[in-house]
Amino acid sequence: MRRNAFVYILASARNGTLYVGAATNLMKRVWDHKQGVGSKFTSKYDVTMLVYFEPHVTIEDAVYRERQIKRWKRGWKINLIEGSNPDWRDLYDEIAQ
Repeated sequence: MRRNAFVYILASARNGTLYVGAATNLMKRVWDHKQGVGSKFTSKYDVTMLVYFEPHVTIEDAVYRERQIKRWKRGWKINLIEGSNPDWRDLYDEIAQ
């Protein structure tokens, strides 16, 4: 099944400021954040590390999931990240290869 959209979480550092977003082109969107043009929030707080992402079939599914996660308590978001990325590695370089 083809995945056309993603939900992602960026962090400023381990247990730092978090940002939840959705995109159809994950690599370009994260690159934009890293260049400081992704959003005013991520630029202001230097939130550029891709620490979590999940694929979705449609952008509508991804946006629905994004809104769910945004309503979560911070601890739940941290548990989600650490479930697949316990070291809080920046996944951008790993998936760019």
